[in-house]
Amino acid sequence: MHAISLGDDSAELGPLEPWQAGEFLAHVDRGREFIGRFNGLPDVVTDLESSRAFLQSYAQRAAADTGRIRGIRVDGGLVGAVVLRRLDLGQGIAEAGCWLEPAAVGRGLVTRSARVLIDWAVRERGIHRVEWWVCPENEPSIAVARRLGMSKDGVLRESYLYRGKRHDEEIWSVTAPEWIRGSTAG
Repeated sequence: MHAISLGDDSAELGPLEPWQAGEFLAHVDRGREFIGRFNGLPDVVTDLESSRAFLQSYAQRAAADTGRIRGIRVDGGLVGAVVLRRLDLGQGIAEAGCWLEPAAVGRGLVTRSARVLIDWAVRERGIHRVEWWVCPENEPSIAVARRLGMSKDGVLRESYLYRGKRHDEEIWSVTAPEWIRGSTAG
């Protein structure tokens, strides 16, 4: 997947690879507190070595066809990413996720980026079900799930230990037939 326009001249979705570890670390540093409210990424990516290792893990997932990461860029600068944390072709299930720097919030970047990645997973890789796991307090992420046509499947109570506290996780999903119907409607 090469860089793809997100509908305006300045925003695009493109590859994010280990050689970009310095840029990725700078991006995480700019959004560390904001991203870390609901996402463990800032606890994992703390220096250049861990940044490279994180991107390398996604390069290995891509090579094994078990996951993907794509950077969201505005005016050429990295401001966020969308991921397929899990891509299980045998079961036909993927789990999508995202994050943004605070300066990039409110522009529809995550929704447009997730739409590209989910469409690729469903149409090109044959995924039947895409999941979106989210903390119930993360209202912007829940709004994205809704805009993507996902339905709330349920809540895993106190299932996620994050920074010493147990949190609930909501699971939202869309199936391939729902996705295709929704993307061809209107």
